[in-house]
Amino acid sequence: MFYHDRALLMYAVTIATFLCGVVCQGDNLGLRNGYMTISTASFTAQIVRDAQVLASLSPTAVSSSDEDFDFLPFDLISARAGNGQYHWGDITFRYREEEGDWVDGDSAAARKPVTAFDTGAAGTLAASNLDPTLPTKVPLNVTREWLDLSGDLGLRFTIENSGDSSVEIGSLGFPAEFNSIFTNRQATDTQRLCSLSDPYVGMHAGYIRTNPVRGTGAALVVTPLGDTPFEAYRNLAEPSYAATAYGSQTFEGFYEWQVLSRAWAENEWADAEPWNTPSSRTLQPGESLQFGVRFSVAPDGIRDIDSAVRKTGTPVAFGVPGYIIPRDVPSQLFLQADSDVKTIASEPAGSLDVAEVAEMSYLVTPESTFWGRAKLTVTYADDKVQTIHYHVTKPSTETLSDLGRFLTTEQWYNDTSDPFGRAPSVMSYDYEAGSIVTQDPRVWIAGLSDEGGVGAYLAATMKQAIQPDAAEVAKLEQFIDKVLWPTIQTSDFAVRKSIFYYDPSGLPQYSYSADIDWTSWTSWDRDAAHAIDRAYDYVHVAAAYWALYRVARAYPTLVTVHDWEWYLSQAHSTVMRGMQSDVGYNRLGLMGETVFGEILADLTREGLTSEATALTQAMRSRATQWDGEEVPYGSEMAWDSTGQEGVYYWAKYFGFEDTAAKTVNSVLGYMPTVPHWGWNGNARRYWDNIYGGKLQRIERQIHHYGSGLNALVLLSAFRHDPADAYLLQVGYGGASGPLAGVNEAGFAAASFHSWPDTLRWDGYSGDYGPGFLGLALGSGTYVARHPAFGVLAYGGVVLAPDDDDAVTVRVTGPVGRRVFVGPLGLTLNLDAGTVRDFSFDEATGSVALTLTQLPDAPKADAAVLWVETNDAAVEYNVSAPVGVTSERLGWRVPLTDDGDVVVELTRS
Repeated sequence: MFYHDRALLMYAVTIATFLCGVVCQGDNLGLRNGYMTISTASFTAQIVRDAQVLASLSPTAVSSSDEDFDFLPFDLISARAGNGQYHWGDITFRYREEEGDWVDGDSAAARKPVTAFDTGAAGTLAASNLDPTLPTKVPLNVTREWLDLSGDLGLRFTIENSGDSSVEIGSLGFPAEFNSIFTNRQATDTQRLCSLSDPYVGMHAGYIRTNPVRGTGAALVVTPLGDTPFEAYRNLAEPSYAATAYGSQTFEGFYEWQVLSRAWAENEWADAEPWNTPSSRTLQPGESLQFGVRFSVAPDGIRDIDSAVRKTGTPVAFGVPGYIIPRDVPSQLFLQADSDVKTIASEPAGSLDVAEVAEMSYLVTPESTFWGRAKLTVTYADDKVQTIHYHVTKPSTETLSDLGRFLTTEQWYNDTSDPFGRAPSVMSYDYEAGSIVTQDPRVWIAGLSDEGGVGAYLAATMKQAIQPDAAEVAKLEQFIDKVLWPTIQTSDFAVRKSIFYYDPSGLPQYSYSADIDWTSWTSWDRDAAHAIDRAYDYVHVAAAYWALYRVARAYPTLVTVHDWEWYLSQAHSTVMRGMQSDVGYNRLGLMGETVFGEILADLTREGLTSEATALTQAMRSRATQWDGEEVPYGSEMAWDSTGQEGVYYWAKYFGFEDTAAKTVNSVLGYMPTVPHWGWNGNARRYWDNIYGGKLQRIERQIHHYGSGLNALVLLSAFRHDPADAYLLQVGYGGASGPLAGVNEAGFAAASFHSWPDTLRWDGYSGDYGPGFLGLALGSGTYVARHPAFGVLAYGGVVLAPDDDDAVTVRVTGPVGRRVFVGPLGLTLNLDAGTVRDFSFDEATGSVALTLTQLPDAPKADAAVLWVETNDAAVEYNVSAPVGVTSERLGWRVPLTDDGDVVVELTRS
């Protein structure tokens, strides 16, 4: 495990939480009285005898990796036996009588042994009445049963109104505990023991999916039992103890499946827009309701989750290209259910138009002016309700235009009197305040370094690599020439950790805000800020140079300060400086270092052999080291989802196939696919708002930069194995995350807050940039042949095929210069212009590309086309148009100012 001084902040957060709830942790569960073993065909489980909550849940082994695996933290049960610590089998609720105040009930708050009884019913493994462990005078009789459901494990509650008046239940939750506790574990133990879970808040079609951290082995799904909608997902407050450190970087904390949520929505969540309409249920005296969940094994692992969900009778949805969709393009939706669809309604009304094109197959088209969150509510003939959650963006190229304009206008800092030398530059922004962040106690946010401070300029420069704008390029050249090279970097290419710092004695004329607490370790002094020992910072600078190299090479008239050779040389020198021994963390995978691979490719194409050789040797050394490590995903954090991108890239590049495959599995372990824009392709991160956000708390972040960066791994893996459409479904969802973060004005937020009291984008731009780098380097138009749904396009629209083999696709994604034709194993990349559409014939392997200029953008004289095939024995030649020549290991295709150019490729 690897640590950085920022880990001290996490320790401080943990200790603060700990001190708020320090009590002597006791055995309130009754562990001293032992356990009861309950078994089904799929599980061996243990419940605590006194409390009858679930302590252990192990799948019946279907492979060697499943042996002794436990989805629950049974090895830490003694550290989780106190009051206020939740387990499966607990229940929380709020009720009121005759419009009175809401009253809380919680089986974990003050535990007492429950009253066990024998129902005599077949399939009942254990049953108990919860009255002893619930508050006194509750007018509800609550019983709990553990069931054998055809080999699955069931948990069912019966709630009866035992009073004399009607009772409205406004909240009902089932705490969900899994072994996602990394505290005090070695990395190998975390991989061996722990599991990760993600929700689909989809009402009767909702579920929780859980899988081992390593991404292999049997997975687990928790689905509704009977009429148990998954209405909300509430974060649970627990006391924190040193043994587990609840609510810290090593233990995110737990959530609960909420069946009813009106009582929370009216109070603590009143300022948030909920995922689903909050509801309550009213019980008359003597009336009862039953709710529950079902635990099922997905024996073939992560890719088997949808199948496992369907086997329980739960509807399943599959959206293409996912659930973040531009409003100018129809998307596809495939439904699978036991009964027919009765109605489909959109919310807001009219935001999404749904047209059935085949049985259970639909086209979903956003209304032409709509933007933001939208939802489809599908009602089936059996009265099950499913909600499918979308985020609608502006057309992709318009979103990028808005982003570039906002970054280089509203976020453009030009105060040349600034004593830190930050002008002119693109700086962090507080959208809620409507101002640039010139001061923050986390000095890097205002200091143009670290992920939290480079988010703005990194996004601005990478945007030019895929959609250049003359005015934006001119400003960014000023930034690079006056701030990046002489101030953020030293003369020997080292990169400072921040150019803003706290030094009131050294800068007596600068007015540091009196409203800010400058006493934290995060308020570096000049020496600490100007340290050059963090390798992660070198990636951002190298990427900025590389992006401007690409602009200068393809659009030479746009640059006036330096030529393409200077920018490429600066990029190379920055990478090599970052690999020197005085720079820490350079033996780890670095966020965004796929751009190092792009730099290497361009050095090779330009014939800069010595530079390419030096970079290759530096990367090979690291990859060789990783290939010898069991868990090569080190970080400055105790557990992270950032090292995988770099490890995968270079393992694949140098042919370390086992390490590459292991890394793909690792990414799939924390990056799910569900019918919800927020979690589909969302890479697990929950602490970075502490470092780059305005609202600082440990909380599952939605589409933080991990989504875009980890998408690079999965999209590359799909290009190498186009038969595995699951990789594309998850990867493209992650690559789309940065688009959702751009609001209608063009401001890009660091991440979306998932806690139900907030459910909004953060106010800071923060560390948005690395995720956008992932979009720029990974997104494109991907064509796959899905085993169930046929030919699908992500970032494009499949037009009516002429026959079984010929397919035409219109390009609609944010990166129109990259096309991958899965059925042919063919990748096509341009350095200028864009692909308007393309066609291919699977039988002959022929491909035709229609190239054109980017709309409302500078004109390029020509585009260089690079062709890569999965099969080294297969080659392609350009047979048209006339005038194509070889250049930089590709083909130079002349473009016209206002027309299309058709490029024909033939397979040999």
